[in-house]
This record gives sequence, structure tokens and C-alpha cells, in this order.
Amino acid sequence: MSDTTWSTTRPWRGIMVATTLPFREDLTVDHDAYAEHVAWLIAQGCDGVVPNGSLGEYQTLTDQERAQVVRTAVEAAGDGARVMPGVAAYGSAESRRWAEQAAEAGCGSVLLLPPNTYRADPEAVRAHYTEVAGVGIPVVAYNNPIDTKVDLTPDLLARLHGDGSIVAVKEFSGDVRRAYEIAELAPDLDLLIGADDVLLELAVAGAVGWIAGYPNAFPASCAELYHAAVAGDLATAVPLYRSLHSLLRWDSKTEFVQSIKLSMDIAGRRGGPTRPPRHPLTGAIESGVRTATEKAVADGHR
Repeated sequence: MSDTTWSTTRPWRGIMVATTLPFREDLTVDHDAYAEHVAWLIAQGCDGVVPNGSLGEYQTLTDQERAQVVRTAVEAAGDGARVMPGVAAYGSAESRRWAEQAAEAGCGSVLLLPPNTYRADPEAVRAHYTEVAGVGIPVVAYNNPIDTKVDLTPDLLARLHGDGSIVAVKEFSGDVRRAYEIAELAPDLDLLIGADDVLLELAVAGAVGWIAGYPNAFPASCAELYHAAVAGDLATAVPLYRSLHSLLRWDSKTEFVQSIKLSMDIAGRRGGPTRPPRHPLTGAIESGVRTATEKAVADGHR
């Protein structure tokens, strides 16, 4: 089994929580509350945080807000290596600027989607990653073909790794079979779990990290699950996974931001509102998230 211990030399490994971002009722960013949340996650056994991802609603932030979120996370984490900001943007030059800002803030790595304004061909994808990697900060690729319509296939990931552009991949395709092909084509590329509801399958397949959503609400139980899974302790991992899976699968739904924030509210953490165009959950979706979260609380998860 691959080494999964967090270290400053490979800080993208371990449990890196894609953090939600707390807003006040007027929808301004509450940086003090965010700092408290980052510190709490690390105290609960998570290894680091990923600000300015989709779960952090980066698309709705001003440039000033986005930069301050990174600085807040670094200060609250106590070690910039524990912070992996998302640097997705409309253009490669803008992504590079966000990577430069992350490097200046002392972050240990960045998370980068492929171009997501059009269906870029493989050479455009390679040029995009080369541009951002030129900053010198380690780049973790984010494969989310569902939202970006650009698929970082195992073959393309191997080429990106061969270019020296990426050190790891957050795999969100949902196809757990890819783990084995990635390992064959790019054996030194770190595989990171990218969706909460395939955690066990990808951990068994050799993942060395988890860019995670639901630890925002239940960090201790999620950490226990992750560590058991990557250690191959299935006697511990499988019952935990079964108990949590009805909750974890909401991480892969369209409404994942509102879902995780609602779960936080129910679990006694501050989730709070989302910025438009996201609106509060209603109807069957709200009921489903609430039922799964209340079950997790009743089962003793924390």
C-alpha cells in the first residue's frame, strides 16, 4: 500500500477538505468564521484545506474576496503547506495569476481544472497546465468531465505528468476502474479521491489522498473512514462506509454545496446560506439531505 502520511514534501496527500465558505445573512464573506472552521477541521484530524473550489463558491467571489480567502486559510491552518487553493479561471493566464497568488501566500499546492469555457482538445489542455505549472508550485489536476465537458483520461493524465505539469489528480469521473489504468500509465502520479461516494473503492485501488466534501460536517468520522480504508482495514471501513454512504452521495449531486451546508447546520456547525444562483434546498432534495444527515447524527457520527 502506498504511503499516505501527510508531509510538507507532498502536502497534497491525506485528507484535504474542500471547504465551504461562510456568508453572513447579507451574503458578505465572514472571514473570521472561515478561519475558525479551517482551524477546527485540522484539529479534528484533517490534514489541510482546499479553499476556492466549487464547494467554496469561488465563481461568486470578487478577486479581492478570493485572494483574502486564501490568506485567511493559510493563517488559520498554521502552515501554508496545508492549503491547496483552487485556481480555476476562464483563461490560462488568469489561472496562472491565481497560482502566483497562492505561491506568494505560502501555499503548498494548487488545484487546477482544465479549460472549462469550451471543449479544449488535448494539446490545449496540455498548454493550459504547462502555463500554470510554470509558476513552480505543485499542481493537482482536477478531472470533472461532468461539469467541464473536458475529460482528463488516464492517457492524457499520463501525458500531463510526463510534461512535468502535474503531481496528482483529483479523480471525479466516478469511474473507479480508471484508478488501475492511471497507475499503469503514470505510476508516479498520485491518485486523490475526488468524490465522497467512491472513497472506499478508490482507497482500495491505491489512492493516497482525498479532496473531501463531507468532513465539513463530520470530520472525525470521515477521518476514521479514510484512514481505515487506505490502510486496508475493511473490517472498520466497510461498516463506516455503509453507515455514511447515504450522506456521502450528496457530494456528487448538482446541489452539493447547499446539501453540505445544510448538513453542517443540522450537525451543529455553521453552514448557512449560499450565494445566487444557488438557492436553499426545498422539497424532496431538502428532505433527502435532512434524513441522511439526521441518520448520521443518530448513528453517532461527528
